[in-house]
Amino acid sequence: MDLLSQSEKTNRECYGEDCEPRLIVTYGDMAWLKYHTGDYTQSQSYCQKVDDILMKYPTGSSTALLPEVYGEKGWTYLKLYNLKAVDCFQQALELQPDDSEWNAGYAIALHRREMKVLETLKEAAQEKPQEAERLVERALKIGPDNPHVTRYVAKYLRIKDEDERSIELLKRALKRTSQSAFIHHQLFVCYRKKKNAEQSKKPFNKHKVKQWRSLCIQHLEEAIIIKPSFDLAIIELALLYGEDNNLIRADEFFQRGLKSLSETNQSFHQVFHHHYAEFYYYHKKDEVGAITQYTEKLKQIAERRLSDNEDDDEAYALLGLVAKAEGDKKMAMEFYQKALDCKDQELYLSALFELRLGLQ
Repeated sequence: MDLLSQSEKTNRECYGEDCEPRLIVTYGDMAWLKYHTGDYTQSQSYCQKVDDILMKYPTGSSTALLPEVYGEKGWTYLKLYNLKAVDCFQQALELQPDDSEWNAGYAIALHRREMKVLETLKEAAQEKPQEAERLVERALKIGPDNPHVTRYVAKYLRIKDEDERSIELLKRALKRTSQSAFIHHQLFVCYRKKKNAEQSKKPFNKHKVKQWRSLCIQHLEEAIIIKPSFDLAIIELALLYGEDNNLIRADEFFQRGLKSLSETNQSFHQVFHHHYAEFYYYHKKDEVGAITQYTEKLKQIAERRLSDNEDDDEAYALLGLVAKAEGDKKMAMEFYQKALDCKDQELYLSALFELRLGLQ
C-alpha cells in the first residue's frame, strides 16, 4: 500500500492537474488491495474515486478506457517484461496518436517483444528446426509491417537456403524503411549467393550473372549512400566493380576504403589488404601492387599477434621476412634478432647470418 501511495504522490508531482486520468489505475489497485485485506469501507472509497474521474473524463463507451489508463497499464506490463505492453500502448495511441509518451512506450515494448522472439529463434534454429519455423511465423505475425522483424527473419531464411522468401521479405521491409543500409546489404548477400550459384554451373549463363551482379552493385551503392562508413560494403563493391571489369570505379572504392582503415579494427585491415592484393593480381595484372598489399596484410597479422603476446617469435620472424622483401636488411636483422631472443631457433639464426653476409 505504501508503494501505491508513493505512486499517487509521484503522479501528482509529475502531471499536476492532468494527473487524474492516470490515477484510475492506482485507485483501482488500492481498491482491490483494500478489498482483499477486508477493509471494505476504504475499498469502496477508492472505487468511488475511480467513478468520479470517469464521470469527469467520459470515454463515450462502457468498454473503452482512457488513453492514460492504457498507457499506465503498458508501463506496468513493460516493467514486468510482459508482452501485453505492446497492445496497451497501441490502444493508447489509437486514442492519442501524437502523444510522445505512448509512442516512446510502444517503441520500447515492441523492440523488447521482437527481440525476445528473435533471440529464441536463434537458439531454436540450431537445435530445434521445427520450433524455429514456428517462431518465424510468430515473429511475422507479431510485426508483419515492422522492418526490424522482417530483416532478421529474412537473414534466418537465407541461411536456411530459402532465398526467394528471404528476398521477398527484405523487399517488403525496404518499402517501409528505404533508409536501411543493413537491409540493402542483406539483399546484396542474397543476390551474391544467386550470382555465385550461377557462376558455379558449367557452362553458366553470362547474362544471368550480369543481372545478379548489377543487383548486388545497386544495393551496395544504396547501402554506402545511407551509411558512408560502411567499410565492408565499400570493399565488396570494389570487388564487384573489379569483377565487372570496371577497374577505375573499383580502384576508387579501394582508395576510399584505404583512407578509412585507421578507424577500423585490425582484423578488417587484413581482409582489406588481402582483397586489394587480389584485385591488383587478378584484375590489374600488377604483381608489384599485389605484393605491396600482401606484405601489408602480413604486417597486420604479425602486429595483431604481438599485441596479444609480445614474445611471439613467429610474429617477429614474419616482420623480418617482410622487411627483407622490402629491401630493408637492417630492419629485418632487428626483427630476426628479437625472434631469436624469444626462442632459440636455427631458422632465425640462419636468416640473421645470411642478412649479415649481405651487408658485408
